[in-house]
Amino acid sequence: MLKIYNTLARDKQEFKPIEPGKVRMYVCGMTVYDYCHLGHARVMVIFDVVQRWLRNSGYDVTYVRNITDIDDKIIKRAQENGETMEQLTGRFIQAMDEDSAALGVQRPDVEPRATHYVQGMLDMIGSLQQRGYAYQAVDGDVNYAVRKFDGYGKLSGKSLEDLRAGERVAVDNAKQDPLDFVLWKRAKPGEPSWPSPWGAGRPGWHIECSVMSGSLLGKQFDIHGGGQDLQFPHHENEIAQSEGAHGCTFVNYWMHNGFVRVDNEKMSKSLGNFFTVREILGKYDAEVVRFFIIRAQYRSPLNYSDAHLDDARLGLSRLYTALKGITAVAGPVDWSNDYAARFRNAMDDDFNTPEAVAVLFDLANELNRTKSSETAALLRSLAAMLGLLQREPDAFLQGGPAGGGEWTPERIEAEIVARVEAKKAKNFAEADRIRKMLLDAGIVLEDSAKGTSWRRG
Repeated sequence: MLKIYNTLARDKQEFKPIEPGKVRMYVCGMTVYDYCHLGHARVMVIFDVVQRWLRNSGYDVTYVRNITDIDDKIIKRAQENGETMEQLTGRFIQAMDEDSAALGVQRPDVEPRATHYVQGMLDMIGSLQQRGYAYQAVDGDVNYAVRKFDGYGKLSGKSLEDLRAGERVAVDNAKQDPLDFVLWKRAKPGEPSWPSPWGAGRPGWHIECSVMSGSLLGKQFDIHGGGQDLQFPHHENEIAQSEGAHGCTFVNYWMHNGFVRVDNEKMSKSLGNFFTVREILGKYDAEVVRFFIIRAQYRSPLNYSDAHLDDARLGLSRLYTALKGITAVAGPVDWSNDYAARFRNAMDDDFNTPEAVAVLFDLANELNRTKSSETAALLRSLAAMLGLLQREPDAFLQGGPAGGGEWTPERIEAEIVARVEAKKAKNFAEADRIRKMLLDAGIVLEDSAKGTSWRRG
């Protein structure tokens, strides 16, 4: 029985899809004006694991993750670069796809772009205006009248009085209330715009997701996910828009992953303390980065540091080392097996990947004792549900970050040959020097009757 922590209920709840056997899930994706950072990677990987587990649990899943390709930051960056908005977003969508693929993230079933749904946004804004939830201000913008929606604040737990007193609410004399948010922005000179009943303009950010999710998944669907930073105001505003326009519950289960932190501060572009996925993949194997993300509970903060990534690399190396020399491929799982049952119980408990990873390590320990191909197959099969351990062990153990480095396989093999020759000449000091030099470079030599093998430690 799958249980999901529902942000709206502030509790774990048994998952019951609207339509038996089918799951409709929407996740807020990237605003494509720059390269993805590790915070974006966490969203992509976490909800990739969620959709994998739902499918492995027998559900027919429709997974939608949107692309925001019209936004203030996009317009500003395109103007700074002297290029069109389409050129900018096209370049960074390609980069996002490359980063996502490197991290083993499966493509969503549908990946809508906001600019393709402008007519639907105009229709929803018109409906909200007819229902008394929206108005055109004196500056030409169309705003949502927050106080007209009785349920505002139910996702974030914020009352209107708390919000009104909060510093986050900017003063805008054109709004009827400072809490109101924009649905349609009046066009400024030189900006992209679309015609509308309220004059030329472009959509506000919040309306985009309400329309894309509703158009593709229906007025009410099962799961909506995203980063914790989107809980308020973005997701709160989505609820107000969608439920105001359609008069029914918008989403049954809300999921939010925790922040990525650096020195106890949230990683973000605005704080300037972010690391792009590409920078990190220049130092670490992509599967190490995925493993680093997965072995933390998705709702908890994820603390970024080289030390934590080094530890993730060692942990993943332990798992691959256990598989080394044993022929096994992933296949159907016998869920009556004790290890498999523990894994399933962990994943059914709000996608508890730390406990699921602990099962993988217990399997690896048994595999080290037994060298059983059946145990190895089970290890690979369960790990596959997390998007892990699908390479040949040596491909991982002897691999490195995408950016390469001075210690190429060819150079390492040459040093091993030199060490063998030194030992033959009884120059053990030289042999020890080579071993230590390689160890200092993170290269571990393993001597056996078959010769010397190596791995990156």
